[in-house]
Amino acid sequence: MAKILMKGNEAIAEAAIRAGCEAYFGYPITPQTEILEYMSRQMVELGRTFLQAESELAAINMVYGAACAGSRVMTSTSSQGFSLMQEGISYIVCSEVPAVVINVMRGGPGLGNIQPSQGDYFQMTKGGGHGDYHVIVLAPATLQEAIDLTILAFDLADKYRSVVTIIADGMIGQIMEPVELPEIEPPQRPDQPWALTGAKGRERNIITSLYLGGPNLEEVNLRLQKTLDEIKANEVRYAEHMLEGAEIVVVAYGTAGRIAQTAVKEAREEGIPAGLFRPITMFPFPYARLDEVAKSVEHLLVFELSAGQMLEDVRLATRDRLPIHFYGKMGGVVPSPAEVLTEIEKIASP
Repeated sequence: MAKILMKGNEAIAEAAIRAGCEAYFGYPITPQTEILEYMSRQMVELGRTFLQAESELAAINMVYGAACAGSRVMTSTSSQGFSLMQEGISYIVCSEVPAVVINVMRGGPGLGNIQPSQGDYFQMTKGGGHGDYHVIVLAPATLQEAIDLTILAFDLADKYRSVVTIIADGMIGQIMEPVELPEIEPPQRPDQPWALTGAKGRERNIITSLYLGGPNLEEVNLRLQKTLDEIKANEVRYAEHMLEGAEIVVVAYGTAGRIAQTAVKEAREEGIPAGLFRPITMFPFPYARLDEVAKSVEHLLVFELSAGQMLEDVRLATRDRLPIHFYGKMGGVVPSPAEVLTEIEKIASP
């Protein structure tokens, strides 16, 4: 299959189309606006639904409506927009309908800037909205991985009848790389007897997130927790690089992960036994595998484009049984591999 050169946002959008996305609702916000622009052209040409909403609040509730009808539906946004979608995402999760949300993170907090950041980690992985829930969170480090994970996101959303998110950042959204696109094939979707497609000849379906009375809502919550247990058992993903013989392992994801991979390679060339552990599912986080890796190394270096949010999950995974170092940049500052290599060298030669 021939490779073509694509921008990250456009690659994600095309992957969604090839995954069978039937409806897209969104609102422009940099650095992800090209997803909306691409969908505005391609979805209409394909006879599918595209609508630019008047706000992120409107967009996520349109997603909710289309999801209730059983459509493969997606929205995309960035950081502040994702914050505005939290109430709607909570409704969608409680209603147990599938949807895909792309968050191309930017610098924050507040209005921030349009530079790459990973400051949304807590919001993405610890719930974000109100109530006891989690969504699946997938973090690509390359454009090819962004394509593959976008397609996977739709399948997982259908499988678990829940929200699946892609946690990218401005770097992933704006860079260009050669990629391979899968052939367009009709998606193999599970039956949807719950969908609101008309009640002629059967009992009507009711989809809601309003459950009056504690016992009724607890029953729903217990069902959601059971689904989360299945997700934790079956959907943990991660990548490992140069772990054999490693004494210092860098833990990083997304853009930070690809920067760290170069730093680890250069460290090896200097004779420093470094390796990389890159989580791909930020929820469910690969606690068990990271704990196993930590048993055979001397130091962990957590590298993030944030103040240290994933750092808390690394500490939970390893129970602080070994020295855990941290290197982070905030506000859209993206360090070079050489800067990460310097941090590795400091650990190797205290």
